[in-house]
Amino acid sequence: MIQTVLGKIAPEELGVCSAHEHLSIDLSRVKKDPDTILDDEQGMREELEDFYRLGGRSMVEVTNDGMGRDALVLKRLSEATGVHLITCTGFYKDPFIPEYAGDWKAEQFAHHFIKEATEGIADTGILPGVIGEVGTSKNEMKPIEKELLIGAAIAGVETGLPVTTHTTLGTLGFEQVQLLTEQGLPVDQIIIGHQDLNPNKEEVLSVLETGAYIAFDTIGKNNYRPDGERSDFLLDFINRGFERQILLSADLTRKSHWKKNGGPGYGLVLESFIPKLKEAGVSDSILQQLLIVNPSRAFSIREGSYCQHTIQPI
Repeated sequence: MIQTVLGKIAPEELGVCSAHEHLSIDLSRVKKDPDTILDDEQGMREELEDFYRLGGRSMVEVTNDGMGRDALVLKRLSEATGVHLITCTGFYKDPFIPEYAGDWKAEQFAHHFIKEATEGIADTGILPGVIGEVGTSKNEMKPIEKELLIGAAIAGVETGLPVTTHTTLGTLGFEQVQLLTEQGLPVDQIIIGHQDLNPNKEEVLSVLETGAYIAFDTIGKNNYRPDGERSDFLLDFINRGFERQILLSADLTRKSHWKKNGGPGYGLVLESFIPKLKEAGVSDSILQQLLIVNPSRAFSIREGSYCQHTIQPI
């Protein structure tokens, strides 16, 4: 099953899924930029309705505590729009980790994530469907980030929830897989984020060769990397037979990303990127694999572990 903010659904109900997004977010504490605050609930609803119009049916919302997570808003949005929304437990990376968790060790992170996964987020009763986005810095895994990822892996093993990560500009993806699997987390329970930002093809291939999922999840952010380069890499990975391990998304985080403010909106993958892949000869069956089948597998809770952990005080 897949855990959404409205309850569990069968994987086949997920539909076309955007695998890494933010609807409600506030990064201004660190970025000092009001453009990084998304707090307009009516605007979120309008953007989601446009996403639905374009064929989107589900979205993985990876805004966690410390980034402006609001599970109740997501619940209202899902009820209003019919879009399946998956929320998360987790922390981002240094320096976005909340102050109260700034010196935690792996066991404390794990305990917190397991508690939210089994009891709900705060007093909302809403259960997260993924652990994430947990991350590392550019070409560096800081001590607190290592503890965070180990804690996420422990919680993933205990709860069966998938773990989705942040890699700064695509770096350290392979190292993240190594660390997570060392804790016993199955490789098919791992989604390594932002791999479309890494121009080093061999590094991205090294992640794919582990069997983990990778996310091409910053599509449209041409200021970081042109979409033409993204599609070239993606086409090569498909030709190599890795189409079962790739997820797509846009990772919108700013007011200026919304359609109402002149941006591309959450449907940009469906509206502009997918047509280009079709023009390049990608078959409908592979597009369905990327948009529907892969997310339905990647975000399914692993049977035999979810909610069976007995939480001990720390």
